[in-house]
Amino acid sequence: MVQQVTQGIKISVETNFEGTFYKNYKVHFAFGYKVNIENQSKDSVQLNSRHWKILDALNNIEIVDGEGVIGKKPVLKPGESYTYTSGCLLSSPFGAMQGHYNMVNFTTTKKFKVSIPTFKLSAVFAMN
Repeated sequence: MVQQVTQGIKISVETNFEGTFYKNYKVHFAFGYKVNIENQSKDSVQLNSRHWKILDALNNIEIVDGEGVIGKKPVLKPGESYTYTSGCLLSSPFGAMQGHYNMVNFTTTKKFKVSIPTFKLSAVFAMN
């Protein structure tokens, strides 16, 4: 598990390898990840959008920008947390993801970015 705190918002990420499958004559490696977002600040905040940079061992880079997470824009009061699971496909058995959430502080009405720490994706069979 990797963790990072930005402006009182703690991000924790756990990953797992889901398996391989063939699609369009290519093998794909499926990974799942679980993100916990914990508000350790004194203000209520809302997650509005996300930015991901997904890298694989073949030097492929995919950028993903979108509203909220899994169709939601959670509001977190002080001390609350929100957990969601998602996944990605890679063309290689190794890779990594990193990014940030765009959030707003309801007390100050200021927008801010919360860093998502870089986390590794690796297929169990390929571990050395």
